[in-house]
Amino acid sequence: MESVNRAGRFQQCDGYKSFIPSKLPPNPPINIDLEMQTLLSIADRALGRLDGITQILPNPELFVAMYVQKEAVLSSQIEGTQASFADILSAEYQNGNDQILNYIEEISNYVAAMNWGLEQLNDFPLSLRLIREIHKILLKNTRGSTRNPGEFRRSQNWIGPQGCTLHTATFVPPTVPEMEAALGDLELYLHEDDYMPALIKIALIHAQFESIHPFLDGNGRIGRLLITFWLCEQGILTKPLLYLSYYFKQNRAEYYDRLMNVRKKGDWENWIKFFLRGVAEVADESVTSASEILKLKENYSKKLYAKDSSNNYYQRLLEELFEKPFIRRTDIVDILKISNPTAGNIIDTFCELDILYDLSPQKHRNKLYMFKDYMNILNRGTELINEHRSEPDA
Repeated sequence: MESVNRAGRFQQCDGYKSFIPSKLPPNPPINIDLEMQTLLSIADRALGRLDGITQILPNPELFVAMYVQKEAVLSSQIEGTQASFADILSAEYQNGNDQILNYIEEISNYVAAMNWGLEQLNDFPLSLRLIREIHKILLKNTRGSTRNPGEFRRSQNWIGPQGCTLHTATFVPPTVPEMEAALGDLELYLHEDDYMPALIKIALIHAQFESIHPFLDGNGRIGRLLITFWLCEQGILTKPLLYLSYYFKQNRAEYYDRLMNVRKKGDWENWIKFFLRGVAEVADESVTSASEILKLKENYSKKLYAKDSSNNYYQRLLEELFEKPFIRRTDIVDILKISNPTAGNIIDTFCELDILYDLSPQKHRNKLYMFKDYMNILNRGTELINEHRSEPDA
């Protein structure tokens, strides 16, 4: 017997039930009640502030690059990657830890997939073909590299606790023929002018993609990338600064529960409200972080000027630290083209002013220093949480 709601139906197969999603938009239509209207308005305003902050940043591209990396870390952490943002930014100094290096490669792939996809959108529309190419980049030389990177699945997959089977899974996506039909419908909906508010539409698109689950691995990360790609293609975002993985990670159990309630009950409205709250929260967090970074730069620039107004090396190194927050004396010698003793004197000053923090106080050579206050801002939310995932990326 089939279980049917407006989000789709569960079809009885050989000992299990697979979900076959209905076409978007939902029918009956989304009930945009007063609460949803309010949340939509708040989210729209927050996105406007986020877009505006890039206009006043002295180096907006650096800020964007950092936040693309942060989204990569957060999205990968949801799928079990045990690497923090600090691990990524100090990657060149990670020696002898193969597991961390593997995690770093996964996150680097995410950044490469994001940047490549955004570049392609300048010339090509968002499409299934583009999604497959992005998937190929995402899984290159990582733990998912044997699971058909760049290809939609040709066998049944499922979602559930580690060790579960097709018959004991929490959720079984559509069979391959139904998956192919649903993907075709979703591709059409990406570009359909249905007058749906953009943030509500992308909430529908993300949930639909996750229910279709078209890859053997990487569905969660691709689905979250899809949010950024679609919003940028639509001109809702001019820069990829909305890292919703921050919100999904902090509210992981509710994220999966809301998606399952769509599938089981057709409850689109509460999923959309959850999504809109996330947009507003992470947009506000990005604006706050950008403001804190601006203030940090201004304060330390003043301190260095007060220390020695004629020392141009101070200001040049401070600028460099916003791009390279982990640094060694040899790096400073190369960057500023100065002698080793001069670099040492500068480091002493930066440590005295609490700009740099000595990460290896017991060592006498090859000491590593961190721009601590800057990393405290960037690292927020990427702290590692060791807990069992309730819904895997596969």
